[in-house]
Amino acid sequence: MSATEDSRPVFETRNAADAAFWDERFARNFTPWDARGVPAEFQAFAQAMAPCSTLVPGCGNGWEAGWLAERGWPVTAIDFSAEAVASARRALGPAGAVVQEADFFDFTPEPPCTLIYERAFLCALPPALRESYGERAAALLPPGGLLAGYFFIGDARGGPPFAMPESDLNALLSPAFEQIEDRPSAAPLPVFTTGQERWQVWRRRQA
Repeated sequence: MSATEDSRPVFETRNAADAAFWDERFARNFTPWDARGVPAEFQAFAQAMAPCSTLVPGCGNGWEAGWLAERGWPVTAIDFSAEAVASARRALGPAGAVVQEADFFDFTPEPPCTLIYERAFLCALPPALRESYGERAAALLPPGGLLAGYFFIGDARGGPPFAMPESDLNALLSPAFEQIEDRPSAAPLPVFTTGQERWQVWRRRQA
């Protein structure tokens, strides 16, 4: 459930780079970033493609991964929080078999992915990990592979979620990717300020 500021639980762990931070929140069902469904925008994107090997990092409850799996896509969803993985498996039922406990920064999917789906993962990472995110996404995707999803654009401030100025996102991804789609999200998460979540698709450049 979401919570108002007045009813926000008090948590012991404040470091978003620590799995315990997310374990606490999933264990107490405090997940205001959870859309509790699959955005129509993402459905349209996927339906316009042939199924391809897909990785969903920082998947949380993994709604999109479950939706893809039910349609025959070869998809792997990962989260380094054991409580998030347990929550996803409960939420997704049989499709929860695609969810694994793993760390994006040292995980290699099999088969190799040609699509990475991003939602509320990059913005959950402390800014010090952004460079590693860009490097790992580039390493996992072949030339022509896609990094697609939702990016939280805005002035840097405390978090999570950690907003990123558009210029910083471009600097992070453009060395290895070219942006081929960019528009405001049709279904922004309520936890984000209106107009700051954008649907973007980035294509891996030739090595």
